[in-house]
Amino acid sequence: MKKFILFIIPSTLILMTLLVGCGSNKTPPAEATTIEPATATRESATSTITATPDLCAPGNIGTPVEKVHKHIREFDDAANLLTADLASGIQRDQVSRAIANLQKIRREAEDEIIPPCLTVLKTYQIQHMNSGINTFIAIMSAKDQQAIDQSLAIAAIARQQHDQYLQELNRLLGITPIPATIITPSDTPTPTP
Repeated sequence: MKKFILFIIPSTLILMTLLVGCGSNKTPPAEATTIEPATATRESATSTITATPDLCAPGNIGTPVEKVHKHIREFDDAANLLTADLASGIQRDQVSRAIANLQKIRREAEDEIIPPCLTVLKTYQIQHMNSGINTFIAIMSAKDQQAIDQSLAIAAIARQQHDQYLQELNRLLGITPIPATIITPSDTPTPTP
């Protein structure tokens, strides 16, 4: 039983690395926007009217999306580091501090004020972060096969939520994902002498 657990925990950690590490860490392009103040004149007074930009407009959405996305990039980086540390066998108190750091990042993301058009993106972000944190907690407390299976199920949910987040991010930015092409040895041409 002990050998089985010693086999499952590293397997779980490798799976977590793959699941968390598959996300995009690219920062969406920021678009510069300038707003010229409009002026109105009357016979007796001149006033300046400043327009508030629509943050959800296609030309303006990049900046608020980038603010939301920086939290998930920070979270994924910290989760990848924790996964690597778990694989190398760090101490339990260090794991607790790393999980506390993930929770801090999640709280910062929760507190971020966003325009209404980013509500779905933020929802997927927070769900993914909660599932990621719950996965690490489940891994640390796993004592039997059922607990290991539960942590793997939570990890799979976290991956799905991360994928939903990326799909919503792409939709907001108007990006059409291009599927990766896998080249197998049979697909590569043989060089002729």
